[in-house]
Amino acid sequence: MAENTGAGSTAVEQVETPAGTARVTWHRAPRPRLLLALGHGAGGGIDARDLVALAAALPAHGVSVALVEQPWRVAGRKVAPAPRTLDTGWRGLWPALAAEGPPVVAGGRSAGARVACRTATELGAAAVLALSFPLHPPGRPEKSRADELLGAGVPTLVVQGGNDPFGRPAEFPEGEHRLVEVPAADHGFAVPKRSATTPGRVLEIITEAVVTWTGSLH
Repeated sequence: MAENTGAGSTAVEQVETPAGTARVTWHRAPRPRLLLALGHGAGGGIDARDLVALAAALPAHGVSVALVEQPWRVAGRKVAPAPRTLDTGWRGLWPALAAEGPPVVAGGRSAGARVACRTATELGAAAVLALSFPLHPPGRPEKSRADELLGAGVPTLVVQGGNDPFGRPAEFPEGEHRLVEVPAADHGFAVPKRSATTPGRVLEIITEAVVTWTGSLH
């Protein structure tokens, strides 16, 4: 069951999944050719700056954006559940995404990017957008999650901070994915005050990369 609120191009929908109630905030394009679904990380929600920026920018380019809140977050819990439960929630809301009509690009930041990669092939995602993909825990490069990224099985764009302790761009393996570096940015795409890359420029780099990439998808 789903409950809709809001009007126009922005709306909020509650979606029941086997993992609990998820919530989707829609930012619909007038004539969408793609739908980009974005999940949040384990330590934050859909108010992350990069997610908000993409939701604001992409509809003008024919890409609707669905910002997805996992059931644990909707329920007010502070700690994310195991990856298997995250995947269950994502699978459960996928029919609501697919029902929109356009091909669905699965995406997310951090833990949300991992979910998108793990489930892309089975759910029939057109592509994957991985923001701040956590290639490994900080300081533990031997605990690599490269197999999740490499196993996505669909066109994949990784947008990664140059100083992300969860995996700097140079650490990423060769593969079919594209990788865009955000200079000096950390895991949350924050940059040092003295950096030549300003916070505003960070968001421009991210949105420009995603607009260009989604424009190349057929």
